[in-house]
Amino acid sequence: MKKARKRLPASESEASVRKHEEQLPWKKQKLLDIHQALNSDPVDIETLRRAAVSEGGLLTDDIRRKVWPKLLSINVYNLPAKPSKDVREDHKDYRQVVLDVRRSMRRFPKGMRVDEREVLQEQLIDIILDVLRRNPQLHYYQGYHDIVVTFLLVVGEKMTIAIMEKLSNHHLRDFMDPTMDSTKHILNYLMPILERVDRELHDFMIRSEVGTIFALSWLITWYGYVLSDFRHVLRLYDFFLASHPLMAIYFAAVIVLYRQKEVKSSECDMASVHHLLSQMPQDLPYEELIGRAQSLFMSCPPSLLTQSAALQPHNIIAISTFTDFQTSTLRQRPDSVLRQQLENRHENQLALPMSTQPASTNQLIKMAVWGLSATLGAAALAVAQTAMDWAPEFLSQLF
Repeated sequence: MKKARKRLPASESEASVRKHEEQLPWKKQKLLDIHQALNSDPVDIETLRRAAVSEGGLLTDDIRRKVWPKLLSINVYNLPAKPSKDVREDHKDYRQVVLDVRRSMRRFPKGMRVDEREVLQEQLIDIILDVLRRNPQLHYYQGYHDIVVTFLLVVGEKMTIAIMEKLSNHHLRDFMDPTMDSTKHILNYLMPILERVDRELHDFMIRSEVGTIFALSWLITWYGYVLSDFRHVLRLYDFFLASHPLMAIYFAAVIVLYRQKEVKSSECDMASVHHLLSQMPQDLPYEELIGRAQSLFMSCPPSLLTQSAALQPHNIIAISTFTDFQTSTLRQRPDSVLRQQLENRHENQLALPMSTQPASTNQLIKMAVWGLSATLGAAALAVAQTAMDWAPEFLSQLF
């Protein structure tokens, strides 16, 4: 009689396949929800926000290219023209922007060809200066380019101009004042949050006199500068685009809270605590921290925190305009309708006598394109390197 063969433990690949299969149903449901929300009339923005915040975020860059504009109320068929290079050197911030962009090599995907990166860097300079030229009330700050490059790698040049113009006048507006007063005020929210959650940690940090400057680069770059894995940066951008403008400071608070044992075990002096906190761990449990930040925002909203002595009355533009901004996103038409409207306008113009047709007819056709840059290969490389591990056929089935 043959002995029963001992069952070998499943290989890592088999375990990975089973785990992958177990994950597919919720991802497929999320895709279905996003697809339905995008095609609703008006677009179901609340569902898109929930998708961006919930586990996994928006899953792929293909979906981000569809959802990010809706979260910001951007018409993808009416994008701004590509910036002119003729006037960029005349801008007062030209030299500083060029210096910052030249130092940004690590923000581009590993393996990208030098010529591709150089083209993107030139586009990065053009985008920043074009947004500033269109909006003279905005002032450039070091770190702004870290946000711009993230969008450029995913959506291309023209769409990035539209996104950055919208963000610069809303979520990032207070960082772009002539002084850092508003930025410092936003940083001041950090300690009152910690005080409400962990008084012992708060008191330790107060005694150390560490302040909040360690979180400055986190806040003003939306963590793009301090995180090395592009996938983690994109996950946070999904979260921040769908959230209140102060959510980045709540996320800073949950990072500090997550590291509270390390902090309390360090020497209680400014140098030691600052050195510890300024070294951002790269293996953070991002989904857990996103959930904690969202819960913390609900339990300790900004309106509650302003009672703290550290938060003297100060007009934060991003807060005061947020309700109107949110309302404006609720009246959007789906892309299918926007595309038909553009085609109808184009057909009406073609029906006009040649002498009355505007010279910009060809430009209207160009506007119908997503706004992907000429360096699609570079953007595609970034997409490939940030792809999630799930069945891509879902996308082809749904979109």
